[in-house]
Amino acid sequence: MIACQDVTDAPDKQHERLRLAAGTDQAAARSADRVPATRTTLATERVKALLAAEAGGAVALVAALLAALIWSNAFPGAYEAAWEARLSLGLGSGRLGLDLRTWIDSGLMTLFFLLVGLEARSELDLGELRERHRLLLPVGAGVVAMAVPVGIYLAVNHAGPTAHGWGVAMSTDSALALGVFSVMSRRLPARIRTFLLTLFVVDDLVALVVIAGFYSHRLRLLPLAVAAGAFAAILAGRALRPLRRGAVVVALGATMWAGLMGSGVDPVVVGLAIGLVTSAYAPTRSDLERATGLVRLFREQPSPRRARSATAGLVSTLSENARLQHRFHPWTTYVIVPLFALANAGVTVDAGLLGGAVTAPVTVGIFLAYVVGKPVSVVVTSWAVGRLSGGRLRPPVGWAAIVGSGALAGIGFTVSLLIANLAFTGRSLQEAKVGILAAVVASSVLGWAVYRFTALLPRAARRRALLGAEPPLSDLVGSVDPALDHIRGPQDAAVTVVEYGDYECPYCSDADPVTRDLLLSRPDVRYVWRHLPLSDIHPHARLAAEAAEAAAAQGAFWPMHTLLLKRQNRLEMSDLLGYAAEFGLDVRMFCEDLRRRVHAGRVERDIASADASGVSGTPTFFFNGQRHHGAHNLGALTQALEAAREAAEHARSGPVPREQLCVLRMAARRYRTRVPRELTGPGRSGRRTAARAGTRPVPEHLGPVGHESPQNRADAPLLQREPDRRSSAA
Repeated sequence: MIACQDVTDAPDKQHERLRLAAGTDQAAARSADRVPATRTTLATERVKALLAAEAGGAVALVAALLAALIWSNAFPGAYEAAWEARLSLGLGSGRLGLDLRTWIDSGLMTLFFLLVGLEARSELDLGELRERHRLLLPVGAGVVAMAVPVGIYLAVNHAGPTAHGWGVAMSTDSALALGVFSVMSRRLPARIRTFLLTLFVVDDLVALVVIAGFYSHRLRLLPLAVAAGAFAAILAGRALRPLRRGAVVVALGATMWAGLMGSGVDPVVVGLAIGLVTSAYAPTRSDLERATGLVRLFREQPSPRRARSATAGLVSTLSENARLQHRFHPWTTYVIVPLFALANAGVTVDAGLLGGAVTAPVTVGIFLAYVVGKPVSVVVTSWAVGRLSGGRLRPPVGWAAIVGSGALAGIGFTVSLLIANLAFTGRSLQEAKVGILAAVVASSVLGWAVYRFTALLPRAARRRALLGAEPPLSDLVGSVDPALDHIRGPQDAAVTVVEYGDYECPYCSDADPVTRDLLLSRPDVRYVWRHLPLSDIHPHARLAAEAAEAAAAQGAFWPMHTLLLKRQNRLEMSDLLGYAAEFGLDVRMFCEDLRRRVHAGRVERDIASADASGVSGTPTFFFNGQRHHGAHNLGALTQALEAAREAAEHARSGPVPREQLCVLRMAARRYRTRVPRELTGPGRSGRRTAARAGTRPVPEHLGPVGHESPQNRADAPLLQREPDRRSSAA
């Protein structure tokens, strides 16, 4: 009987083994199929990241420039014929006929200068330039950095017809210069970019005034008056609703552009003027809640009227400045500016042109103006303003950043080519283009050399050279109070991380393991949690916040905090009482606190601080008072943490030792003592790696401080990192 059973079961067992083997082979095949897909996904993500960054725009611009040089030299006749083709637009008998190059230079480039004006206004309203005294030094440096190059150009071209082209040597190409800076700015403070942007905006503004005043044709007063009236109507139309204002501004902007074109003034100034008067503001929590209510009404009663109201409510939460930047940035970066380069950078290069350009006054004047005049004027002006003001108007960046910014300010391309096309013709125009392109290359190399040399300095000297002594503005309103705030970590930590969160927000739940990883791996960090319950979309968030405060009254805030983020789908009153019982709290007292809303004022205090700091969504992080605008993954937060720690060390450090002031000797010594690249690996950099998934003991520096009871350690098990649920399920 037993033998018969064994024989009978043998085929079934063999079949089962074959089935499992086949399943294993299929899984292996699926895994093998996923490898190319994964690589393709990674490549796609890298391409998207490149296109989203300013470096992508620089790559597109350089590609267009090279294409223009190749096209103009391989087929010079076809190149000129393509851009001199006539294109007429109009209605009825009123038509405007221009060649294709003019449509690009005076038409599409208006949108480029619109983006420049929008970004400048955003920095004035929301950035570090919202303190107006910080404008004085970069504006002064920007003005002098235009006057000195013009003086150098006129010194070389003081006689002859080429003196009229002095405007070519004054303006920086903000798009290309910021793109070059983004390539070399991986380890550079963001404050340097703000300083650069201010210099470039001053350049663009003054350059457009110069174009309008000195390189315009014979002025006609009637079209100029029409343009002025259209601009006045744009200013008056800012009181209209967003949905109606868009069409009105487009119509008035087109009228203003046509008026300036008819008056003889180059109409690209329209874009900058409209951008500078378009204010920027952060969305407020009340506006977002009102928009959420309108969307709910549409969900309950779908109708065209409700849809229109919901759309208007959503649009009004964002500033028109932000919406226009989001709409036009890809077009200007990847279409308009490269198309401008393709239409204007074509130079038929031959031995005669290059040989003559080496000694041609136009080429030499432009090259010296940008490569020498720009850096010298920026450095000297920054030093002189700080010296004459007795240190009250110090540069917002260090000496290395000033020199590097001055070098990058020598990248003149877009506006320079615009003015060159207006000021020169024939051979002089070709020589001017050679000088502009040579200055772009030389200034880029010079800027790279400055920042590369700065990277060889010791850390203290490097931070001083990049950031100087001017402290950054704080985005966080109100300091951390150990008596009121929930703090984890040492009081004297170099970095304070403040998070505004919502216990029902899934993004806060996703970020919680990341923040615990940062705490477990960094003893120089203290972490602060502040409540921002988004009650309009999370109905249980405020009750959960008050439950956390009720637990804090009994010395168990952090255990309750971690558990609430883990169990976001169970935040009813009965669930909260169960959690209190689970921690061994006085359930009666806990329930009474929730019923009487004893801790509602404490939650409102955090909400008020969030409103004052411009926080409208969760999670929002502040590192030493500076708002974090990036992603919430471990890599992005670790990078922000490192930057905040280095800035804190820089702020606490005293004067740089005298021996470090000999920068040439220190840089050469550091270069000689560097470890060869092949001896270092990604895991041998000397820095502590991010915390890995698994269970680890809680370090002593994570003990709660403030109004918590330091004896209560019931939260220790909850602070241990859980394994990834998806890995466990797999």
